[in-house]
Amino acid sequence: MKMHDKCLPCVVNQVIKVANITGINDKETLLSEVFAYLSKMDFETTTPEVIGDIFGMIKKHTNNPDPYKETRNYYNTLFLKLLPEFEKKIEQAENPFQLAIRYAIVGNIIDFNPIHNTLLEDIYDCFEKMEQLEFGIDDSKKLMENISDAKILLYLGDNCGEICMDKLLVKKIKELNPSVKILFGVRGKPVVNDSIAEDAYAVGIDEYAEVIDNGDGSLGTVLNRTSTEFKEAYKKADIVIAKGQANYECLSEENKNIYFLLMTKCDVIAKDINVEEKKMICMNK
Repeated sequence: MKMHDKCLPCVVNQVIKVANITGINDKETLLSEVFAYLSKMDFETTTPEVIGDIFGMIKKHTNNPDPYKETRNYYNTLFLKLLPEFEKKIEQAENPFQLAIRYAIVGNIIDFNPIHNTLLEDIYDCFEKMEQLEFGIDDSKKLMENISDAKILLYLGDNCGEICMDKLLVKKIKELNPSVKILFGVRGKPVVNDSIAEDAYAVGIDEYAEVIDNGDGSLGTVLNRTSTEFKEAYKKADIVIAKGQANYECLSEENKNIYFLLMTKCDVIAKDINVEEKKMICMNK
């Protein structure tokens, strides 16, 4: 999915907010660098690529390779404590796998990226009302069938905190097909609040899956920027589960058996999928 002009104000807004959060003194120099980059930007690229490049500038100006480290640690720890309660509800459900999918999708609301700026109280409210939330697209039955026959599954994670709910679904995938090899993909370098390998190990994803980083510092999964090892894993996977809007933006035009799990959090993505905003999506490409 190519860069949309509606994304430009969001990109600039993110730079300003992250500059404030991280305490950059000379914001004017950073903004000049960002605007110089945007003036030469190729609109054939994706928004995740652009944000990845700009976040690299922010890391340089803050002299901090991981500005969101404390944020990621805090929310991973916070939601990890809630997992026993969520897991109990899943096990008691009429369809545990379906509920695990709901938890994974609603977890996509957990986004402390300044573009979305989701409040913690709103996130808790979404979990409380989870079973009332509607699917815009629901291909979960087909996903279950595909998992049952799969040999290799690549699960592409998204944000901090959200990764805890991914763990619940990964566990259910392993129960559904104990012989399937699960690879859990994370970013290769810190970028905003996206999960890296450190987060995956911290929440225990490695209990059920092999953690693999993509070698890149873009949002989502920009395939042409990923490592050779990651490209090979992607190629061999029978199924790819891609979490979040950034992964959708990067992979929506791929000719691959991909299931996109996300909440439509902005007008651009909702229109591209042809659903309303604030809808749960489990969509097979």
